[in-house]
Amino acid sequence: QVQLVESGGGLVQPGGSLSLSCAASGSIPNINVMSWFRQAPGKQREWVASATSGDIPNYAGSVKGRFTISRDNAKNTVYLQMNSLKPEDTAVYYCNMIRGVASYWGQGTQVTVSS
Repeated sequence: QVQLVESGGGLVQPGGSLSLSCAASGSIPNINVMSWFRQAPGKQREWVASATSGDIPNYAGSVKGRFTISRDNAKNTVYLQMNSLKPEDTAVYYCNMIRGVASYWGQGTQVTVSS
């Protein structure tokens, strides 16, 4: 049974930084895409960033230039470095890993940006 475990969420002031990580327990060889999504209260879950197996990153326009996604294939881990955080970044952040037709989700970690 594969599980994704996120960590690193918390409360930060506007302009601050947080780093999230998501590690997969169990063996998931050759993960195609590792991604982060987020869901704010009362809103639909939205895509934030992805890193392909070739470590090519892609970002949503709202976070480009502020967030950095990276992955460690040997550890089946994906990271999200978030800088210059804004109150509108407040959400539950979820990691997702795709291998073939299989898609795995983490349980989510809360990020709150507030003064």
